[in-house]
Amino acid sequence: MRLVGLTGGIASGKSTISNLFKSNGVPVVDADIVARDVVKKGSGGWKKVVKAFGNDILLENGEIDRARLGQIVFSDPEKRQLLNRILAPYISSGIFWEIAKLWFKGAKVIVLDIPLLFEAKMDRWTAPTIVVWVDPETQINRLMVRDTISEEQARNRINAQTPLEWKKTKADIVINNSGTVDETKLQFEKVLTQISRPLSWKEFAISRDGLLSILISVTVGALALQKNLSC
Repeated sequence: MRLVGLTGGIASGKSTISNLFKSNGVPVVDADIVARDVVKKGSGGWKKVVKAFGNDILLENGEIDRARLGQIVFSDPEKRQLLNRILAPYISSGIFWEIAKLWFKGAKVIVLDIPLLFEAKMDRWTAPTIVVWVDPETQINRLMVRDTISEEQARNRINAQTPLEWKKTKADIVINNSGTVDETKLQFEKVLTQISRPLSWKEFAISRDGLLSILISVTVGALALQKNLSC
């Protein structure tokens, strides 16, 4: 089984690439979706977050106000780190189970869409790693338009994250999303071809089909040995 790491930064276009993988039949485990699930009302993650940040972050229905919580952690690095420490175990566990479900279905290639792929050191489990990169000014302008915010607010949000330039140096593959949609799609097609190549023996061995093949081979070998010994 091949685990492909996908990451980027705010307004870099990572979601666009993630959706392209999905539309081409490649299953994607989205860490953002997992993160939303682990803080649903009454869950263990929800209880710890509310305990750490107080009831002021709750909506009337008891769910966490993600926009309010986002404002708090974006403006305070220590609180952002606190939130990451609280949720990291829950998110990691959630990602594992999503991978397990896809493994049982026989998926051979899975994309892990994880914003903190390198920061959480989850890139050790993925190969290759893909970074969706965009030039700084384009990133600012897209974020301003997307969230209807000022340039200062956009810069603050971008600066609150790990620089894309650093992530770029850690990547096996870089998709430059600074240009047109068509230009990005051309790059994606090349990446899709690359990650869809036949599995290596090591990758095949840990896939469902690979393990079944090994199990069948061992069983057949054991039966043959038993038959020879009984003769």
